[in-house]
Amino acid sequence: MSLLVVGLSHRSAPVSVLERASLNADAQLKLVQDTVAAEPAAEAAVLATCNRIELYADVDKFHAGVAELSTLLAQHSGVGLEELTPYLYVHYEDRAVHHLFSVACGLDSMVVGEGQILGQIKDSLARAQDLHTAGRLLNDLFQQALRVGKRAHSETGIDRAGQSLVTFGLEQLAAGADVRTWAGGKKALVIGAGSMSSLAAATLARAGVAEIVVANRTFERAERLAQILSEGDDTDVLARAVPMDAVPAELTRADVAVSCTGATGLVLTADAVAATVEGRTGAPAAEPAGVRAAGDAGSTGVREAAETPLPGAGTDENCPLDLSAVPSGFSVMGEAAVAGMDAATLEQHGAWAASGTTVDRSREAGRPGPETDAELITALAATATRAGRIPERRRPEPVAEVPRPQPVLFLLDLAMPRDIDAAVHRLAGVRLVDIESLADASADAPMAADVDMVRRIVTDEVAAFGAAQRAAHITPTVVALRSMAADVVAGEIARLEGRLPGLDDKHRAEITQTVKRVVDKLLHAPTVRVKQLAAEPGGAGYADALRTLFDLDPETVASVSRAENSTEKNRGPA
Repeated sequence: MSLLVVGLSHRSAPVSVLERASLNADAQLKLVQDTVAAEPAAEAAVLATCNRIELYADVDKFHAGVAELSTLLAQHSGVGLEELTPYLYVHYEDRAVHHLFSVACGLDSMVVGEGQILGQIKDSLARAQDLHTAGRLLNDLFQQALRVGKRAHSETGIDRAGQSLVTFGLEQLAAGADVRTWAGGKKALVIGAGSMSSLAAATLARAGVAEIVVANRTFERAERLAQILSEGDDTDVLARAVPMDAVPAELTRADVAVSCTGATGLVLTADAVAATVEGRTGAPAAEPAGVRAAGDAGSTGVREAAETPLPGAGTDENCPLDLSAVPSGFSVMGEAAVAGMDAATLEQHGAWAASGTTVDRSREAGRPGPETDAELITALAATATRAGRIPERRRPEPVAEVPRPQPVLFLLDLAMPRDIDAAVHRLAGVRLVDIESLADASADAPMAADVDMVRRIVTDEVAAFGAAQRAAHITPTVVALRSMAADVVAGEIARLEGRLPGLDDKHRAEITQTVKRVVDKLLHAPTVRVKQLAAEPGGAGYADALRTLFDLDPETVASVSRAENSTEKNRGPA
């Protein structure tokens, strides 16, 4: 069997795809169960966070495993396989181990070095153990990943390379100001009472907010979180719980709101937020004229100038190209319009751009293809230059931004799929930070030198894990060999008793012990050495050699392996 992981994350897929592919708790359980029910997989676990969905499995066939796991991810996420496939990544054997260890250390997180991923890995393992879908391989893998992550945080300064997603989000809300200064005295609303929401509430409390209101669908959980916050020794915050239907009213009192629920729909709509801001400021919360929302501009903060026609540009009448497919930001007369066109259409477009007259290609049908294409493209470029039909810019030029009013409401959306309508980005008087804008902001975050140390730790740990797994692979064969030797000893002692019926118990025990010691000494060196050899790269064949040399029953070896795997699957949460 071999380790395989198929998944998608913020590194491989846009947030919009991650949002649609996200799995709630029930979907995760069903996915794990369906995976182990599939033919290629014997074990399975799902690691689902706000910016990744990964399916781990122990498979006996690589290609069949990839196909099955990809199909299951598509089915349970609700995103079609054809649409999902371009965003999926696949890791196998040592690369799969390396990937999970890197994830556990925070190297693959949106905010490098954040430690919350360790809790999510632990939860993933606990779910698989509860469902009895984690056998020896996944138990060993996930438990070792947790140890590697803890080692990285204790032996290096990876914590300095980044922080939790919550802290990073609050820093983005503060827009460069000190978070404690920004948060001091504010009233906060936390929607949700799960691990992320609890972390957000605790972080806000330590940052110095004056009040925290916790809203959750299960009111008891909201009460429990509020009690923990109120009784904390390191904070002096007033905390209380409210039911979810009180969120609109509480939002009118809040200065900052953090939402992270498992809801499949929106928790805060743009209309609700706009009504809150308008009630507080007395002015409409519409988007300021001439300003595009950060969320609509990829959260880059660049505002696009309106498209202006090129000098001398004619009309689009009789243009041989499909202008509806032309990207915005370019002249329809320019190279964006002709990219990828065949030579005949290029020539027609060039002639049309110059004089509006199409060219009859039939008379030139005998000219060579590639050379003709090159000549025509060159001619088109010359025609476009003479006619002035070239793009005035490759990217939209930034223009002076219309000042936005200072925000009166700060919103942090850490949910996937999102809890807060992305249209809130357009509202004046509101600052919204969500997973998409966090991804953009973190792309340029500096990496600490400690990251290199963590990478070395991961590399060493992957090698050690591989050696341990290869050594463990031969264990059932060694156990079967020793079992066969014990059977031989028992058989010979029984035969001796038949020949010497008057042998007393003392002598029988002494003879039995002597024979066992002889067998143990004969087997000790080869079994120790074969484990050492099996741990080395390419050592998997030693188990086969041992079975062949001692004529071991393959079913006996398999039964030992099944018994060990069954024990691992029934192990409780780590």
